[in-house]
Amino acid sequence: MQNRYNGLINIYKEQGFTSNDVVAKLRGILKQKKIGHTGTLDPDAVGVLVVCLGTGTKLVEMLTDHDKEYIAVCRLGVTTDTQDMSGQILETNEVNVTREELHEAVRAFVGDYDQIPPMFSAIKQNGKKLYELAREGIEVERKARKIHIDAITILDDSLLASDHIFTMEIKCSKGTYIRTLCHDIGQRLGCGAAMQHLTRTRVGAFSLDNAVTLSQVEQLRDAGTLDDIIESPEYIFRDLDKIHVKDTARKLLENGNSFRKDNVLNEDPTGVNDTEYEKEMFKDGNSFRVYSEDDTFFGIYTYNERTRLFNVDKFFYEA
Repeated sequence: MQNRYNGLINIYKEQGFTSNDVVAKLRGILKQKKIGHTGTLDPDAVGVLVVCLGTGTKLVEMLTDHDKEYIAVCRLGVTTDTQDMSGQILETNEVNVTREELHEAVRAFVGDYDQIPPMFSAIKQNGKKLYELAREGIEVERKARKIHIDAITILDDSLLASDHIFTMEIKCSKGTYIRTLCHDIGQRLGCGAAMQHLTRTRVGAFSLDNAVTLSQVEQLRDAGTLDDIIESPEYIFRDLDKIHVKDTARKLLENGNSFRKDNVLNEDPTGVNDTEYEKEMFKDGNSFRVYSEDDTFFGIYTYNERTRLFNVDKFFYEA
């Protein structure tokens, strides 16, 4: 079956769906199989889930690596087996935490942080997912993984004294478990904590502002305007320089072959200093968005100074 849609779509994952549920539903809505998501969100969590369609699936791994932003509601004084409030309560404690102590504890996690993944996670150990072991009542030792927290901002601590709840915004690297962060903050404060609610607000360039629900996708499909919200694969490479290849070398492009520097159209904006322009543009290891003369996007190529060839990294063209 030929894919009808190619690119990236910013889905608002609603509560109760797994990330794989979203993919399965989109396969039915769009009548195409080649669809993948770029980073699991727990069923209870909501927010940005970037989904790749058709040729866009080549970007799944790359998008998974992007930094992410979240808003988390955390409850102090309780510890659960899942590290969020959907799990079984293991322990409850009194909470005698001041705002100053809370802010100080949170600040301690900014920067590099060795985080032990939770048992209720999809990480595999000896060929079995941890959550499968957890459901069997088996707990195994997990290796800490180095993650990075760029920033944590406490947005609301007004209920700290009464309901022992606070809300924080987190900007972090891939692989960060926010419920584990909540748990670890509780451990540091000595009272325990569990995540009560989670919203993912950003993945790379994709934000909550323009995320669409599955029902909106159906409406747009029926209206014939779905293409309006599908970003082409080149969208995430928009910070790379753009070059056009002469029509005489188009066959090389269509076959995913390397091409020479003299196949590139001279697009020196000044038109007077070709040598300086080339020296600045075409440095060894520089990557480019590559287009044909008619502005068809072919993919991402990297320049090799020694061979003077542009070699394909990611190829997106489909005849």
